[in-house]
Amino acid sequence: MKKVKLGEQKWFPYTVASCAAVVLYVVLSNLGNIGAGLKTFTGYFASIALGGVLAYIMNPLAMMYNNRVLKAIRSPGLRWTLSIALTLVTVLLLLGFLLGTLIPQMYYSVSGLLDNMDGYIASLRRLTDQWGVSEALNLDQVLDSSTTVVKRITNWIKENIGNIINASATAGKGVANWVLAIILSVYLLASKEGVKAGTKRLLHAIVGQKRLDAISTFAARCDKIVTRYIVFSLLDAAIVGCTNAVFMFVAGMQYVGLVSMAVAVTNLVPTFGPVIGAVIGGFVLLLVNPVHALIFVIFTVILQFLDGYVIKPKLFGNSLGVSGLLILAAVVVFGNMFGIVGILLSIPLAAILDFIYSDYFLPMLERRQEKHEQE
Repeated sequence: MKKVKLGEQKWFPYTVASCAAVVLYVVLSNLGNIGAGLKTFTGYFASIALGGVLAYIMNPLAMMYNNRVLKAIRSPGLRWTLSIALTLVTVLLLLGFLLGTLIPQMYYSVSGLLDNMDGYIASLRRLTDQWGVSEALNLDQVLDSSTTVVKRITNWIKENIGNIINASATAGKGVANWVLAIILSVYLLASKEGVKAGTKRLLHAIVGQKRLDAISTFAARCDKIVTRYIVFSLLDAAIVGCTNAVFMFVAGMQYVGLVSMAVAVTNLVPTFGPVIGAVIGGFVLLLVNPVHALIFVIFTVILQFLDGYVIKPKLFGNSLGVSGLLILAAVVVFGNMFGIVGILLSIPLAAILDFIYSDYFLPMLERRQEKHEQE
């Protein structure tokens, strides 16, 4: 009697389909619990993932130290170790400079805001009266004086003290994760060559040399796009922020550090970032001096025009030639999928998808169509 294989049994496909339907129903019914479980599980690896991201971002700076600044050192191991140390010191000094600039500015801004609250409220009322929107905004009941505002803030703190404590604990945990991630990034940079060799060996054992070469070529191109975008985006943000700070200082405006920092950071966000920076800076200056706010907005428009048509093309060249429509779609899609990280990386991700479509997917369809026509 001939033995029939399991996959050839008549009942087998119906059983598989039924089991798949049950599994799909259970998954859809418990989608929230599964998502929470996955979030908790991936949270265990958050520090490792963040360390990998930091190591990837710090790697170009370490390579610059290794290949240019310390090239006179003959020992490769010692040169790479010193490059990592210099990279870490550079990053920590930069963070210290940013925090040292931002925190005092925020302190003085909040202090000045509270000290001059009555004047700001009066200015805001005059503006709303001129625009005819004071009744619609109901400012008389919301903003009576600085004392009323402080009292409202105090009451809100008392009512939400539990949430504030939880937020503080979460912030403390986040700081600890960042410290651990920085330590892990140093270890990852130190063992970079070993990790690369181990990964290549594993892929060679799984897919073979031919596919490994194709994967290496693809990964190298993606790495070039992402690295170039990150490096030059940070440089572009620094140029825009410093230019804004110089202009505000020369024009005698207040809150130079705070507003310029906001402009530089929001400039990293594609498409919408400059608009957000202009709104934040304009609103802060509007409370102090409406004329300065108007001058700031006009200067921001001119600066963003120069940034878009002069600075960025000089920095990026044609390596990230992606259409505006694709960038806008990428910002929306990746922003919804991955939040602020997806928005920040939307342009390189769009560039990667563009060259995958142009160099791999479309030629594959064309070859298939040619083969079909020949048959």
